[in-house]
Amino acid sequence: MTQLSRRTFLKSLVAGAVVVGFDRATSSWVTSTHAAEQLAPNFPTFDGVLYTDTATRAEAAEDYGHIIHRTPNAVLKPGSTNDIVKLVRFAKNNNIKISGRGQGHSTYGQPQIQGGVVIDMSTLDTVHEIGRDYVIADAGLKWHQLLDATLAQGLTPPVMTDYIELSIGGTLSVGGIGGASHQHGVQIDNVLELTVVTGEGNLETCSKNRNKDLFESVLGGLGQFAIIVRAKLKLVRAETSARVFNLFYDDIETFTDDQIRLIRDGRFEYVEGQVVAKAGGGWNFMLEAVSYYSANKLPNNNRLLRNLNYTQGTEVISDTSYFDFLNRLAPTEAFLRQIGAWFLPHPWLDLFIKSRHVNNFVGNILETLTLEDTGQGPILLYPVKTKHFTKPFFRVPDGEIVFLFDILRTAPNIPEVINAMLADNREMFETNRDLGGNRYAIGAIEFSQNDWKQHFGEVWNDFRRAKNRYDPCNILGGGQGIF
Repeated sequence: MTQLSRRTFLKSLVAGAVVVGFDRATSSWVTSTHAAEQLAPNFPTFDGVLYTDTATRAEAAEDYGHIIHRTPNAVLKPGSTNDIVKLVRFAKNNNIKISGRGQGHSTYGQPQIQGGVVIDMSTLDTVHEIGRDYVIADAGLKWHQLLDATLAQGLTPPVMTDYIELSIGGTLSVGGIGGASHQHGVQIDNVLELTVVTGEGNLETCSKNRNKDLFESVLGGLGQFAIIVRAKLKLVRAETSARVFNLFYDDIETFTDDQIRLIRDGRFEYVEGQVVAKAGGGWNFMLEAVSYYSANKLPNNNRLLRNLNYTQGTEVISDTSYFDFLNRLAPTEAFLRQIGAWFLPHPWLDLFIKSRHVNNFVGNILETLTLEDTGQGPILLYPVKTKHFTKPFFRVPDGEIVFLFDILRTAPNIPEVINAMLADNREMFETNRDLGGNRYAIGAIEFSQNDWKQHFGEVWNDFRRAKNRYDPCNILGGGQGIF
């Protein structure tokens, strides 16, 4: 890996067929050495490092999905927020596409860009300040790292995703859903302030009371309007322990009825659920509910389990620390890495389903679904209350309660199998869409612009206006394929 001078970098852009401009007369991309030389005097210097070596670019062309591969011609590992400002301004003036990348845990090439520049946000990972009820941290910081800092002060974010090795900026771009979302919304509903670099190259601070339109647009905006560089996040008091209840059901209606009962009465801080394989074939259902506590106030099991209709005698109840519960996927990740499954393709399906359709929709899928269809990946199914979702571009179906349904597939590295799973994803998406449902925009589903228009529905014109206002040259978020 080498750090390049301004002039050498522009030449390397040409050698790698990186676009440095657009010739309106010929309707063609400009990649000539002459054009690069003309641009060189305006090319910025950086506090961090800009790489054009093959290995770094190849890494940025991968994500957790291992399905889509778009290779940039440069990767910026910024040393400061100002690096991002300078790069975005240069890119805007020269029509170069840019994509921000956190941990690359997307499944369908969302943070990738072909022939542009990827900004690897992981180098900006500082916790700047912890107050009584907030934390200010860089967007490249992982939620795991944030917890390490806040739990030392007895504080925690209200909502955590199941997997906490994701970056703050990454989840705030899509939503950030988890088992506490029935009480606190998604992670974007718990942001107090953002610092962003818009597609115009402007460094802006925004909140509910300052630049509100920008604030509301960026949170859940899929990286279309600005690159999040820093966030001020809400914190609440953290308990020290977690009591985990795994409750098993034979039929989906009883399972979902109990889930809805729990999120309505709020007796548990965390409610999720899984579809689990039965020995010999078929499926059962596991309701996962958690009560957080400290030593001075232990949970009352009888109160927590009252009026629930799980199969008596099958329940599994365990206690662990609050952090270990939130970090519960770490051993699974280590095992999957060890056996190589972590590095296989992951054509995930992620849908939001109207509550009145969930039993029939999921039940029909399970009639023919096999473990082979999932690649042994987990199937999640749990409800959330829509009243807690406050950001306009985080789209869920109408109704008081909707269900998140995820088939977190792992596929062999065989194109025919991957394509068959992707086709199944599309078919299930369309069936759910026709029932008034939509997708959670992290999964592996091919989407056209018409699909995106339908996805955003009544706020599509607002979404488009925000794009025109904050990224009029359309240099950001190309991996989503929205514009």
